[in-house]
Amino acid sequence: MKTDSASIQKRYDRLAPYFDVIEAMMEGLVFKTWRKRLWAKVEGEHVLEVGVGTGKNFDYYPEEARITAIDFSPGMLKQAADHKQRKGIEVELAQMDVQSLCYADNSFDTVVATCVFCSVPAPVKGLRELHRVCKPGGQVLLLEHVLSSRPLIAKVMNFLNPVVVKLVGANINRNTLRNIKAAGFNSVRVDEQSGDIIKLIEARK
Repeated sequence: MKTDSASIQKRYDRLAPYFDVIEAMMEGLVFKTWRKRLWAKVEGEHVLEVGVGTGKNFDYYPEEARITAIDFSPGMLKQAADHKQRKGIEVELAQMDVQSLCYADNSFDTVVATCVFCSVPAPVKGLRELHRVCKPGGQVLLLEHVLSSRPLIAKVMNFLNPVVVKLVGANINRNTLRNIKAAGFNSVRVDEQSGDIIKLIEARK
């Protein structure tokens, strides 16, 4: 099964026009609250959002910050550009792969990613790029679904993962907390309200 960036990109391009409809229920029941909680933690003047998707975080952008937002999927970026125009959002959009960011070292006060590292082929490589472009003392905020710590649930997630990857390019069994600890951050903590599978992770450079 192919899990390279090009094949995953094609899957997201294909899903882009229907993505918000597909995820509407989970967005309303779970992720909307967590997005608001994450963006309340954002600090600094220059913020990078990695994996902007269709622009689901636009409603939570801090007014005082300058936002740069990227995605590797042209289809997703088209949806985001439409939402940007419709909502009148101030954000610079760019097509880019998180595994190879075109920004200088120490460029951003805060880097944000929501439900992104489930679909990055080399997640530690991507997380090291976030570490590189984040300013010293800055933060990386991740909202991710991860492999359950409960053995039976984890076994089911591992069993289903190849099917999910083939359909949408997203892994449901990633250990993102372990991956971010391997990426060189000075401190990593999990928001105290995080659950077993949905986690808000805060890392400091």
